[in-house]
Amino acid sequence: MKDARLISGCVAPLIDWYRRSRRPLPWREQPTPYHVWISEIMLQQTRIEAVLGYYSRFLAALPDIPALAAVDEDSLLKLWEGLGYYSRARNLKKAAGVLMAQYGGMLPRTVTELKALPGIGDYTAGAIASIAYHQPEPAVDGNVLRVVMRLLACSDDVIEPKTRKAVTALLRACYPSGENAGLLTEGLMELGETVCVPNGEPACLLCPLRELCRAAQSGSATDYPVRTKPKERRRETRTVLLLRCGTDYAIRRRPDTGLLAGLWEFPNREGLLDAAGIEQALGVKLLSCVPCGEGKHIFSHVEWHMTGWLAECAEKPEGFTWADAATIRARYSIPTAFRYFQKKL
Repeated sequence: MKDARLISGCVAPLIDWYRRSRRPLPWREQPTPYHVWISEIMLQQTRIEAVLGYYSRFLAALPDIPALAAVDEDSLLKLWEGLGYYSRARNLKKAAGVLMAQYGGMLPRTVTELKALPGIGDYTAGAIASIAYHQPEPAVDGNVLRVVMRLLACSDDVIEPKTRKAVTALLRACYPSGENAGLLTEGLMELGETVCVPNGEPACLLCPLRELCRAAQSGSATDYPVRTKPKERRRETRTVLLLRCGTDYAIRRRPDTGLLAGLWEFPNREGLLDAAGIEQALGVKLLSCVPCGEGKHIFSHVEWHMTGWLAECAEKPEGFTWADAATIRARYSIPTAFRYFQKKL
Protein backbone atom coordinates (compact mmCIF):
# COMPACT_ATOMS: atom_id res chain seq x y z
CA MET A 1 0.00 0.00 0.00
CA LYS A 2 2.29 2.74 -1.35
CA ASP A 3 0.01 5.64 -2.30
CA ALA A 4 1.19 8.43 -0.02
CA ARG A 5 1.08 10.99 -2.83
CA LEU A 6 -2.62 10.38 -3.50
CA ILE A 7 -3.47 10.54 0.20
CA SER A 8 -1.37 13.69 0.67
CA GLY A 9 -3.35 15.34 -2.11
CA CYS A 10 -6.58 14.68 -0.21
CA VAL A 11 -5.57 16.45 3.02
CA ALA A 12 -6.19 20.09 2.07
CA PRO A 13 -9.49 19.65 0.17
CA LEU A 14 -10.85 17.37 2.89
CA ILE A 15 -10.02 19.83 5.69
CA ASP A 16 -11.52 22.69 3.68
CA TRP A 17 -14.70 20.67 3.06
CA TYR A 18 -14.96 19.71 6.72
CA ARG A 19 -14.68 23.34 7.86
CA ARG A 20 -17.62 24.21 5.62
CA SER A 21 -19.79 21.10 6.01
CA ARG A 22 -19.34 19.66 9.49
CA ARG A 23 -22.44 18.93 11.52
CA PRO A 24 -22.87 20.83 14.81
CA LEU A 25 -22.44 17.86 17.16
CA PRO A 26 -22.14 18.62 20.89
CA TRP A 27 -18.72 17.02 21.41
CA ARG A 28 -17.35 19.30 18.69
CA GLU A 29 -18.31 22.44 20.59
CA GLN A 30 -15.77 21.87 23.37
CA PRO A 31 -13.32 19.20 22.19
CA THR A 32 -11.51 18.85 25.52
CA PRO A 33 -9.64 15.56 26.06
CA TYR A 34 -12.36 14.35 28.43
CA HIS A 35 -15.18 15.22 26.01
CA VAL A 36 -13.41 13.59 23.07
CA TRP A 37 -12.73 10.47 25.13
CA ILE A 38 -16.31 10.07 26.35
CA SER A 39 -17.82 10.74 22.92
CA GLU A 40 -15.50 8.36 21.08
CA ILE A 41 -16.14 5.53 23.55
CA MET A 42 -19.91 6.07 23.25
CA LEU A 43 -19.75 6.17 19.46
CA GLN A 44 -18.06 2.78 19.17
CA GLN A 45 -20.48 0.56 17.22
CA THR A 46 -23.28 3.01 18.04
CA ARG A 47 -25.16 5.48 15.84
CA ILE A 48 -24.64 9.20 16.43
CA GLU A 49 -28.40 9.71 16.84
CA ALA A 50 -28.46 7.19 19.67
CA VAL A 51 -25.50 8.77 21.45
CA LEU A 52 -26.67 12.41 21.50
CA GLY A 53 -28.98 12.15 24.52
CA TYR A 54 -26.66 9.82 26.43
CA TYR A 55 -23.68 12.14 25.94
CA SER A 56 -25.49 15.15 27.42
CA ARG A 57 -26.89 13.21 30.37
CA PHE A 58 -23.54 11.54 31.07
CA LEU A 59 -21.64 14.85 31.19
CA ALA A 60 -24.33 16.46 33.32
CA ALA A 61 -23.92 13.69 35.89
CA LEU A 62 -20.16 13.12 35.48
CA PRO A 63 -18.63 16.37 34.19
CA ASP A 64 -14.99 15.44 34.70
CA ILE A 65 -12.54 12.64 35.43
CA PRO A 66 -12.73 12.93 39.25
CA ALA A 67 -16.52 12.52 39.11
CA LEU A 68 -16.19 9.52 36.80
CA ALA A 69 -13.61 7.89 39.05
CA ALA A 70 -15.84 8.36 42.12
CA VAL A 71 -19.19 7.18 40.72
CA ASP A 72 -20.53 3.85 41.98
CA GLU A 73 -20.95 1.15 39.35
CA ASP A 74 -24.75 0.85 39.57
CA SER A 75 -25.16 4.60 38.97
CA LEU A 76 -22.70 4.44 36.10
CA LEU A 77 -24.49 1.53 34.44
CA LYS A 78 -27.84 3.26 34.91
CA LEU A 79 -26.48 6.25 32.98
CA TRP A 80 -25.35 3.82 30.27
CA GLU A 81 -28.58 1.79 30.26
CA GLY A 82 -29.71 1.02 26.72
CA LEU A 83 -26.47 2.08 25.05
CA GLY A 84 -25.11 -1.47 25.01
CA TYR A 85 -21.59 -2.90 25.22
CA TYR A 86 -21.48 -2.14 28.94
CA SER A 87 -17.82 -3.05 29.27
CA ARG A 88 -17.18 0.35 27.71
CA ALA A 89 -18.67 2.08 30.75
CA ARG A 90 -16.76 -0.10 33.19
CA ASN A 91 -13.50 0.59 31.37
CA LEU A 92 -14.19 4.32 31.50
CA LYS A 93 -14.39 4.13 35.29
CA LYS A 94 -11.30 1.90 35.53
CA ALA A 95 -9.34 4.30 33.34
CA ALA A 96 -10.52 7.28 35.39
CA GLY A 97 -9.15 5.58 38.50
CA VAL A 98 -5.78 5.16 36.80
CA LEU A 99 -5.82 8.80 35.69
CA MET A 100 -6.52 9.98 39.24
CA ALA A 101 -3.76 7.79 40.67
CA GLN A 102 -1.06 8.37 38.05
CA TYR A 103 -1.85 11.47 35.99
CA GLY A 104 -3.42 13.96 38.38
CA GLY A 105 -6.87 13.44 36.88
CA MET A 106 -5.77 14.36 33.34
CA LEU A 107 -5.60 12.32 30.15
CA PRO A 108 -2.00 11.90 28.95
CA ARG A 109 -0.93 13.39 25.63
CA THR A 110 0.91 10.51 23.98
CA VAL A 111 -0.69 7.65 22.07
CA THR A 112 1.46 5.14 23.94
CA GLU A 113 0.25 6.33 27.35
CA LEU A 114 -3.35 6.60 26.17
CA LYS A 115 -3.34 3.04 24.84
CA ALA A 116 -2.16 1.76 28.21
CA LEU A 117 -5.47 2.86 29.77
CA PRO A 118 -8.37 0.37 30.05
CA GLY A 119 -10.69 0.50 27.05
CA ILE A 120 -8.52 2.75 24.88
CA GLY A 121 -7.16 1.19 21.70
CA ASP A 122 -5.44 2.53 18.62
CA TYR A 123 -8.47 4.35 17.27
CA THR A 124 -9.55 6.13 20.45
CA ALA A 125 -5.95 7.04 21.31
CA GLY A 126 -5.50 8.55 17.85
CA ALA A 127 -8.76 10.48 18.12
CA ILE A 128 -7.85 12.00 21.50
CA ALA A 129 -4.28 12.79 20.44
CA SER A 130 -5.28 14.47 17.17
CA ILE A 131 -8.58 16.17 18.06
CA ALA A 132 -7.83 17.26 21.63
CA TYR A 133 -4.03 17.57 21.57
CA HIS A 134 -3.48 18.44 17.86
CA GLN A 135 -0.89 15.72 17.33
CA PRO A 136 -0.30 14.11 13.90
CA GLU A 137 -1.89 10.81 14.85
CA PRO A 138 -4.54 9.11 12.68
CA ALA A 139 -7.64 7.44 14.09
CA VAL A 140 -8.66 4.57 11.83
CA ASP A 141 -12.15 3.13 12.26
CA GLY A 142 -14.54 1.51 9.79
CA ASN A 143 -15.48 4.84 8.23
CA VAL A 144 -11.87 5.79 7.62
CA LEU A 145 -11.01 2.34 6.25
CA ARG A 146 -13.90 2.59 3.80
CA VAL A 147 -12.86 6.05 2.60
CA VAL A 148 -9.23 5.03 2.07
CA MET A 149 -10.06 1.73 0.37
CA ARG A 150 -12.28 3.57 -2.11
CA LEU A 151 -9.74 6.32 -2.68
CA LEU A 152 -7.14 3.71 -3.56
CA ALA A 153 -9.55 1.18 -5.14
CA CYS A 154 -7.76 -1.28 -2.86
CA SER A 155 -9.01 -4.86 -2.54
CA ASP A 156 -7.20 -5.73 0.70
CA ASP A 157 -9.53 -7.35 3.24
CA VAL A 158 -10.43 -4.69 5.82
CA ILE A 159 -11.17 -7.39 8.40
CA GLU A 160 -7.47 -8.29 8.45
CA PRO A 161 -5.50 -6.40 11.15
CA LYS A 162 -2.63 -5.92 8.72
CA THR A 163 -4.89 -3.83 6.47
CA ARG A 164 -5.78 -1.46 9.30
CA LYS A 165 -2.10 -1.20 10.23
CA ALA A 166 -1.15 -0.40 6.64
CA VAL A 167 -3.82 2.31 6.38
CA THR A 168 -2.73 3.80 9.70
CA ALA A 169 0.90 3.94 8.56
CA LEU A 170 -0.10 5.47 5.22
CA LEU A 171 -2.14 8.19 6.91
CA ARG A 172 0.47 8.89 9.57
CA ALA A 173 3.04 9.65 6.84
CA CYS A 174 0.71 12.34 5.47
CA TYR A 175 -0.76 13.76 8.67
CA PRO A 176 -0.44 17.47 9.46
CA SER A 177 0.21 18.75 12.97
CA GLY A 178 -1.53 21.48 14.94
CA GLU A 179 -5.25 22.17 14.58
CA ASN A 180 -5.30 20.54 11.14
CA ALA A 181 -4.54 17.17 12.71
CA GLY A 182 -7.90 17.17 14.47
CA LEU A 183 -9.67 18.62 11.44
CA LEU A 184 -8.32 15.82 9.24
CA THR A 185 -9.36 13.15 11.74
CA GLU A 186 -12.87 14.54 11.99
CA GLY A 187 -13.04 15.22 8.27
CA LEU A 188 -12.31 11.58 7.46
CA MET A 189 -14.94 10.47 9.96
CA GLU A 190 -17.50 12.96 8.65
CA LEU A 191 -16.92 11.97 5.05
CA GLY A 192 -17.44 8.29 5.88
CA GLU A 193 -20.57 9.01 7.91
CA THR A 194 -22.34 11.40 5.53
CA VAL A 195 -20.99 10.97 1.96
CA CYS A 196 -18.85 7.84 1.55
CA VAL A 197 -21.51 5.81 3.33
CA PRO A 198 -21.43 2.05 4.03
CA ASN A 199 -24.92 1.07 2.89
CA GLY A 200 -26.29 1.91 -0.53
CA GLU A 201 -24.72 4.17 -3.11
CA PRO A 202 -22.13 6.65 -1.81
CA ALA A 203 -22.85 10.27 -2.73
CA CYS A 204 -19.81 10.57 -4.98
CA LEU A 205 -21.10 13.72 -6.71
CA LEU A 206 -21.02 15.52 -3.33
CA CYS A 207 -17.59 14.25 -2.34
CA PRO A 208 -14.74 16.78 -2.13
CA LEU A 209 -12.32 13.99 -3.13
CA ARG A 210 -14.22 12.66 -6.17
CA GLU A 211 -11.57 13.85 -8.65
CA LEU A 212 -8.88 11.99 -6.69
CA CYS A 213 -10.84 8.84 -5.85
CA ARG A 214 -9.94 5.88 -8.05
CA ALA A 215 -13.13 3.99 -7.23
CA ALA A 216 -15.31 7.01 -8.05
CA GLN A 217 -13.47 7.56 -11.32
CA SER A 218 -13.98 3.93 -12.35
CA GLY A 219 -17.57 3.76 -11.13
CA SER A 220 -16.71 0.96 -8.72
CA ALA A 221 -17.19 2.61 -5.30
CA THR A 222 -19.68 0.00 -4.14
CA ASP A 223 -17.08 -2.74 -4.74
CA TYR A 224 -15.07 -1.42 -1.78
CA PRO A 225 -14.21 -2.09 0.93
CA VAL A 226 -13.65 -5.82 0.55
CA ARG A 227 -14.34 -7.87 3.67
CA THR A 228 -14.66 -11.53 4.52
CA LYS A 229 -18.17 -12.67 5.26
CA PRO A 230 -18.84 -12.76 9.03
CA LYS A 231 -19.78 -16.00 10.73
CA GLU A 232 -23.48 -16.68 11.02
CA ARG A 233 -24.93 -15.78 14.42
CA ARG A 234 -25.97 -18.58 16.75
CA ARG A 235 -29.68 -18.66 17.64
CA GLU A 236 -30.86 -19.28 21.20
CA THR A 237 -34.40 -19.77 22.46
CA ARG A 238 -34.97 -18.44 25.97
CA THR A 239 -37.80 -18.24 28.47
CA VAL A 240 -38.02 -14.94 30.39
CA LEU A 241 -39.95 -14.63 33.65
CA LEU A 242 -41.67 -11.61 35.07
CA LEU A 243 -41.84 -13.25 38.47
CA ARG A 244 -44.11 -11.29 40.81
CA CYS A 245 -44.88 -11.54 44.50
CA GLY A 246 -47.35 -8.91 45.61
CA THR A 247 -46.16 -5.65 44.02
CA ASP A 248 -42.51 -6.72 43.73
CA TYR A 249 -40.75 -8.36 40.79
CA ALA A 250 -37.69 -10.59 40.81
CA ILE A 251 -34.43 -9.50 39.20
CA ARG A 252 -30.92 -10.84 39.50
CA ARG A 253 -27.41 -9.76 38.61
CA ARG A 254 -25.67 -11.62 35.79
CA PRO A 255 -22.21 -13.15 36.35
CA ASP A 256 -19.20 -10.83 36.31
CA THR A 257 -17.90 -12.36 33.08
CA GLY A 258 -19.49 -13.22 29.77
CA LEU A 259 -22.43 -11.73 27.90
CA LEU A 260 -24.03 -8.70 29.66
CA ALA A 261 -21.58 -9.22 32.53
CA GLY A 262 -22.65 -7.80 35.87
CA LEU A 263 -25.93 -6.29 34.65
CA TRP A 264 -29.39 -6.85 36.09
CA GLU A 265 -31.88 -9.10 34.33
CA PHE A 266 -35.22 -10.77 34.74
CA PRO A 267 -34.93 -14.50 35.54
CA ASN A 268 -34.53 -16.47 32.34
CA ARG A 269 -33.57 -19.92 31.16
CA GLU A 270 -32.33 -21.30 27.86
CA GLY A 271 -35.02 -23.27 26.08
CA LEU A 272 -38.78 -22.93 25.81
CA LEU A 273 -40.44 -23.74 29.14
CA ASP A 274 -44.15 -24.12 29.83
CA ALA A 275 -45.85 -23.33 33.14
CA ALA A 276 -45.01 -26.74 34.63
CA GLY A 277 -41.38 -26.42 33.57
CA ILE A 278 -41.19 -22.96 35.13
CA GLU A 279 -42.52 -24.27 38.46
CA GLN A 280 -39.99 -27.08 38.38
CA ALA A 281 -37.11 -24.71 37.54
CA LEU A 282 -38.04 -22.33 40.36
CA GLY A 283 -38.91 -25.03 42.87
CA VAL A 284 -42.07 -23.18 43.94
CA LYS A 285 -45.80 -23.47 43.35
CA LEU A 286 -47.13 -20.60 41.24
CA LEU A 287 -50.49 -18.94 41.80
CA SER A 288 -50.71 -18.13 38.10
CA CYS A 289 -48.52 -18.24 35.00
CA VAL A 290 -49.63 -16.59 31.75
CA PRO A 291 -47.76 -15.71 28.53
CA CYS A 292 -46.76 -12.04 28.21
CA GLY A 293 -45.36 -11.81 24.71
CA GLU A 294 -42.26 -12.53 22.67
CA GLY A 295 -39.07 -10.56 22.16
CA LYS A 296 -35.95 -10.77 20.06
CA HIS A 297 -32.50 -9.30 20.59
CA ILE A 298 -29.48 -9.52 18.32
CA PHE A 299 -25.97 -9.49 19.73
CA SER A 300 -22.87 -9.54 17.55
CA HIS A 301 -22.57 -13.34 17.70
CA VAL A 302 -25.90 -14.65 18.98
CA GLU A 303 -29.63 -14.01 18.62
CA TRP A 304 -31.99 -14.40 21.55
CA HIS A 305 -35.55 -15.40 20.70
CA MET A 306 -37.46 -14.96 23.95
CA THR A 307 -40.88 -16.00 25.19
CA GLY A 308 -42.11 -14.22 28.30
CA TRP A 309 -44.32 -15.39 31.16
CA LEU A 310 -45.92 -13.38 33.93
CA ALA A 311 -45.69 -15.72 36.91
CA GLU A 312 -47.13 -14.94 40.35
CA CYS A 313 -46.06 -16.67 43.54
CA ALA A 314 -47.30 -16.50 47.14
CA GLU A 315 -43.79 -16.39 48.63
CA LYS A 316 -40.55 -14.97 47.30
CA PRO A 317 -38.09 -17.64 46.16
CA GLU A 318 -34.52 -17.14 47.34
CA GLY A 319 -31.72 -16.05 45.05
CA PHE A 320 -33.35 -12.93 43.64
CA THR A 321 -33.51 -9.22 44.39
CA TRP A 322 -37.09 -7.97 44.71
CA ALA A 323 -38.35 -4.47 43.92
CA ASP A 324 -41.46 -2.79 42.58
CA ALA A 325 -41.65 -1.70 38.96
CA ALA A 326 -40.92 1.98 39.65
CA THR A 327 -37.79 1.15 41.65
CA ILE A 328 -36.53 -1.22 38.97
CA ARG A 329 -36.93 1.46 36.31
CA ALA A 330 -35.28 4.15 38.42
CA ARG A 331 -32.41 2.29 40.07
CA TYR A 332 -31.42 -0.84 38.17
CA SER A 333 -29.73 -1.06 34.80
CA ILE A 334 -31.74 -3.55 32.74
CA PRO A 335 -30.13 -4.30 29.35
CA THR A 336 -31.94 -3.46 26.12
CA ALA A 337 -32.30 -7.20 25.49
CA PHE A 338 -35.02 -7.24 28.17
CA ARG A 339 -36.56 -3.85 27.35
CA TYR A 340 -39.65 -5.41 25.72
CA PHE A 341 -40.46 -7.30 28.91
CA GLN A 342 -39.63 -4.38 31.21
CA LYS A 343 -42.44 -2.45 29.51
CA LYS A 344 -44.82 -5.18 30.72
CA LEU A 345 -44.22 -4.40 34.41
